[in-house]
Amino acid sequence: MLIRAYRNTVQACNFCCSNGKWHSTTTNSAITNSSIEKTSKKRASSQDALFVCLLFCFIIAGSPTLAAQTEQTNCAVGTVAETVAVSQVVDGDTLRLRDGRLVRLIGINTPEIGREGRPSEPLAKAARKALQTLLGKTTTVGLRFDREKQDRYGRLLAHVYLSDGTNIEVALLTAGLAAQIVVPPNVMQLECYQTAENNARKTGKGVWQNIYRPVPVKEVSHNARGFRIIRGRVLQVGESRRSVWLNFQPRPSEGPREGVAVRIARTDLEWFGDRQLHSLRGKNIIVRGWLSPYKKQLVMRLRHPASMEIVP
Repeated sequence: MLIRAYRNTVQACNFCCSNGKWHSTTTNSAITNSSIEKTSKKRASSQDALFVCLLFCFIIAGSPTLAAQTEQTNCAVGTVAETVAVSQVVDGDTLRLRDGRLVRLIGINTPEIGREGRPSEPLAKAARKALQTLLGKTTTVGLRFDREKQDRYGRLLAHVYLSDGTNIEVALLTAGLAAQIVVPPNVMQLECYQTAENNARKTGKGVWQNIYRPVPVKEVSHNARGFRIIRGRVLQVGESRRSVWLNFQPRPSEGPREGVAVRIARTDLEWFGDRQLHSLRGKNIIVRGWLSPYKKQLVMRLRHPASMEIVP
């Protein structure tokens, strides 16, 4: 068992400390060339790199085939658009930069840290700690932007990389501390992130043990809000001027326009096939996204086919 644990640790460290490097085209003005050079040298230190990797291995240790899996999902970085200094890990999917900007990691969602008196979701603090561990003593990361650079809250949207080429989103997905979420038009690393999540789901790691397991529509609380993964049979596919609607079988106490529904805005239909949505009638699906109240319904907006699965 000790030999197996050792091998797993070595494999995970090979992933964390891969030889892939990112090359920056733009450097944040708040960071001097000398500080970047010092940080790069610090990252290059085998002792520091091994320390960070070993810590993170305790989070992601598991299957002996981890190295082979992560090798396929390392999401090659290529060229980063900006090199920045991190001042704070806000939560598992958000960073605060030294210049005050916030960075929301593209392609993943981690459990929410409790604020304003609300409790944290299970594993929220573990996800934040894992991100802190990944960064280690290094404060410099590379940002690779997708088609949409900012969200409606003014946060930067980016794929985030360590200087050794490690993709942070992949590391969190592989550890089972995040779920993939696709928000068009930022679909650059879609397949890569999907593969990383699948590896964690197969072994029931982290959030896949409980918190992100699909909840049957009939069991979704009327007070449910935020990110959820739900499962149900599509009773009807309807259309309105601005949306296509997937309506589930209502509970006995609910009317036809109550309960839970999935909405696909017409602005997102370009990502779906012509008849893909209408063919869902009578099928069981798993959908992920954010639930919010709308009139007497709880509505989840579906942005991309990758956030939906057809199941038996």
